[in-house]
This record gives sequence, C-alpha cells and structure tokens, in this order.
Amino acid sequence: MWFDPACPWAWMTSRWLMQVEQVRDVRVTWSVMSLSVLNEGRELPDDYRDLMDRSWGPVRVIVAASREHGDQVIKPLYDAMGTRIHLQEMDDRPTVIKEALAEVGLPAELARFADSDEVDEQLRASHQRAIDLVGNDVGTPVIAVEGVAFFGPVVTPAPKGEQAGRLWDGCLLVAGTPGFYELKRSREKGPDFS
Repeated sequence: MWFDPACPWAWMTSRWLMQVEQVRDVRVTWSVMSLSVLNEGRELPDDYRDLMDRSWGPVRVIVAASREHGDQVIKPLYDAMGTRIHLQEMDDRPTVIKEALAEVGLPAELARFADSDEVDEQLRASHQRAIDLVGNDVGTPVIAVEGVAFFGPVVTPAPKGEQAGRLWDGCLLVAGTPGFYELKRSREKGPDFS
C-alpha cells in the first residue's frame, strides 16, 4: 500500500488492510506517496494548496526515518501520525511529527527533515513506483494486488473482520480479471473513523 499521512482515505484503507491481515494470509508492505508531489503545478483552491504545503513534512519524516532506521518504522510512524492527524484532528504538523517520533521511540532530530528537501529524491522515487503501477489519474491510497495496482479502495467506515476479508477477496477477483480498470461511484459522505 502507498499512502500519504495527510490523506483520510488512505487512513481508512490502511485500517481495512490491518483487518485483512488478521483474516487472510496477507502481509502488507507500507510505502509512501505524496499528494504534494501529485499536485505539483496544478491550480488548486487556496485551502487545498495550504494542505498540500503542510503535507510535505510528515511524509518526508517517514522517508528519513525509514532511510536511517529501516522500513520496519514506516507503519508505526504512519500509525502515530495518522492517529494525530485523523482521529485527534491535530493541524499543527510540527507537533504531530514531534509527538509521533517520541511515541515510536525515534530520535527527535528526524523532525528536521520536514522542512528539508534532502530526502525528496527517495520520496519521489517511492511515489513514482506507485504511479508507474497504477497510472496518472489517481490519488492516494494505491494498493497493488498480485501485480495489479488500483487507486483505493475508498471505503468508509473501514470494514472489519470477515467483511474486510470479503472486500479483499473482491480485490483479488478484479486484479485477476484481464482488462479490468475501474469501479467508481460518487461519495456521499466523508471518512467515518469509528
């Protein structure tokens, strides 16, 4: 799964995949992509542009932490940041980063990467791996299933237990269907984090 910590839909998908791991023989690998990179050069409403500007920091810190401490820190750091961003509705990204690093037991000095482009090459490479698999007309989350990648699933609330497994089974089914590209309907509500 590729995620941006700022994306509530990626958060929902990650919670679903955690449930899938409990009911199916699946091991999720966690990778970053960036809504900020995705939206570079695009005309955006001011409030969304502000979100994109603030979204660089968390994803950069995850990339730096992974580079310095191994890929095993990606998911715990994402969980710590996502809890603060989505469940606690914290807007102050420096505080989100500081508290998340402390929770995971990572050095506080990793926060310096939030405002540096030092890891942007790695960030862009991870983002591009997702785009190469799924194409350009997507956002986050991206999942890859048996070599086929999709945007989504966008689901709320995140299915639990066997319902999570059944949605996974459906993803396997469409991934195994040659020529399958998309299913979509209009969203009628925002993320339900319950």
